[in-house]
Amino acid sequence: MRAYIALFRMRLMLEMQYRAAALAGVMTQFFWGMINIMIFEAFYRSSVFRPAMTMAELTTYIWLQQAFLVLIMLWIRDNTLFEMIRSGNVAYELLRPVETYYFWYFKLLAHRMSGALMRCLPILLVALLLPKPYRFVIPSDMLTFALFVVTLTLGVAITVAISMFIYISVFVTLSPRGSVLIFAVIGEFFAGLVIPIPLMPEWLRNFVYLLPFRYTGDLPFRIFTGNIGHAEAFQGLLMQCFWMISLIAVGRFLMNRVLNQLVVQGG
Repeated sequence: MRAYIALFRMRLMLEMQYRAAALAGVMTQFFWGMINIMIFEAFYRSSVFRPAMTMAELTTYIWLQQAFLVLIMLWIRDNTLFEMIRSGNVAYELLRPVETYYFWYFKLLAHRMSGALMRCLPILLVALLLPKPYRFVIPSDMLTFALFVVTLTLGVAITVAISMFIYISVFVTLSPRGSVLIFAVIGEFFAGLVIPIPLMPEWLRNFVYLLPFRYTGDLPFRIFTGNIGHAEAFQGLLMQCFWMISLIAVGRFLMNRVLNQLVVQGG
């Protein structure tokens, strides 16, 4: 475990050096956040029914999406791992005295954490100063904030566990394009990042609740906004633990299986 923690720290420090890319990401995400809020504001003004989220909750939900985009989006990837698989240099990874699955898992986790640490605070601080209905609203009690932090942490762990299936699939397909596209589109929609889950039709919500994607971002963000109460938040936390353990177990099994069948030619 010490080796994985050391890898996480080294990768985190390395990724934190790319400040210019982080600044560009902040500007882009702030821009898209404003556009999304304006679209939903127009929808709310013209709507004849009562939405399941207030405009203040939805605004905060969107700002959280933009601030923690790097943590929850499945299209965020490490191209060096893809190239390592395609070139056959993955054989060098197998020589390390650590398990490849967990080694890559912590590497991807550090990659996401570094991007979020450099981007989230500027976005949220500026959003706090905006006028209504564009203002970011902080929770009224510490328990809500604590539940948000815990569920967001578990949500990131689930996101990385899901993204590991993309890298595992490249051992078979040798091309990441199809896998990234499929996982990104499905994951983004069913996580509520295109349309917030409370605004979906009831039949679709019932289906989404059966999948792990909503536990990556939708659950912690709705806890933060107050759209989900504490009792439901604790239930969601337990489901996050179930999905995290299950996805890591399945991913580890599949990774070991493809590595046992791996053939590297040349060299």
